[in-house]
Amino acid sequence: MRDHLYLLAPDFTDPAYPGRRFYCWHCALIEGVLAGFPALAERLAVTRLPWPRPRQALIDRLGENHQSLPLLVFAPDAPEALATGRHDDLRFTDDKDAILRALHARHGFPEPHP
Repeated sequence: MRDHLYLLAPDFTDPAYPGRRFYCWHCALIEGVLAGFPALAERLAVTRLPWPRPRQALIDRLGENHQSLPLLVFAPDAPEALATGRHDDLRFTDDKDAILRALHARHGFPEPHP
């Protein structure tokens, strides 16, 4: 089983802002890291979800309270210290900086420059 990264699909609309298009900048940051290191990105399962909620794929795995993106669900062999959340037996993080740290620690991506 691989770590599974969930990102928002880019170019979405929000009914609260008619006539405007958006992207999630946290997801775009991580997309850029994945694109910069495609061989390392192949180590992950990546799913891009549409913006509107409910996000059923996440509800099915983590329950209704964990639909924020980006989100990384860890495989069972991941160190406990990387997780910022838990749902039943699944550990995850939905913090962009923690995701970047996990990509480095678990998959060999370079670190962000301080």
